[in-house]
Amino acid sequence: MDRDTFIITVYCLVVEHYHQLTKPLRLRHGGFAPGLTDPEVITMEICGEYFKLQTDKDLFGYFHHHYRHFFPHLAERSLFVRQAANLWQLKAAIQQRLVRASGQAEDPVQAIDTLPLPVCVYTHAPRDRCLKTVADYGHCAAKKLDYYGFKLGLRISRCGMITHFPLLAARPHDVNHLATLVEGFAGLVPADKGFIDAYRQQQLQHRDGVTVITPVRARMKPSPHAPTLVAASRRWRKLIETVGSHLTERFAVARIRVHDLWHYQHRLIRKVLSHTVCVFLNLRLHRPPLDLDGLLTV
Repeated sequence: MDRDTFIITVYCLVVEHYHQLTKPLRLRHGGFAPGLTDPEVITMEICGEYFKLQTDKDLFGYFHHHYRHFFPHLAERSLFVRQAANLWQLKAAIQQRLVRASGQAEDPVQAIDTLPLPVCVYTHAPRDRCLKTVADYGHCAAKKLDYYGFKLGLRISRCGMITHFPLLAARPHDVNHLATLVEGFAGLVPADKGFIDAYRQQQLQHRDGVTVITPVRARMKPSPHAPTLVAASRRWRKLIETVGSHLTERFAVARIRVHDLWHYQHRLIRKVLSHTVCVFLNLRLHRPPLDLDGLLTV
């Protein structure tokens, strides 16, 4: 599809789920009604992230210049940015609703991993005044990276749709976040070596029905799981690396620059929502779910 068709398709999808979520609610109790509707704002955010418009200024400028005929009430950037930030809970709810509507929430196999989220250049960390009380120093062994910021926890279905994405502290080792990453899930969980912990894995299996499957380190006993299951888990685990690459390269989750945690979470949610919408549309169109580039023909 071309860009115009993509924007219209996303708008129709947002309207459908927006009305289902807000039907029993009254979102605004006073003040002037905004010029743009909430579905219009959310549509612009989703499409802007997919088009690699990483800042609010770039996103607003693009739609103001190229798509005023789609959004005729798009007038002032500050009003747009404020309205978009205030809708963060609704965007998170739409993301979870899409996961359920696609059937991916019930997938019995969901892989987990974490992504480093630097909030500034490492050498500037001692001078940070924006996120000083919540950000921390961390280390990513896979990328051999020391950074200052957070971790993004990821849990994905076998088609690559993000089903859970908690914002985590950077300093603790990945295995300390295991319970948070599998929260509300029961089934098979492929994971990398960073999640090896026999005691925690046994606890999760007996208490919650979660079977964590990890590769074995040198000098460890062979895996208790069947070789075919271990090989399949290795393939499923590679999908989460692809999703991590999407978030890092197309959606720039490691380059969010804001002044407080509230705006940071809002920007992170809209990036994950944009990725989820793209995977959802690919599933509807019977295309490879993680072929995001192929959604647009021009």
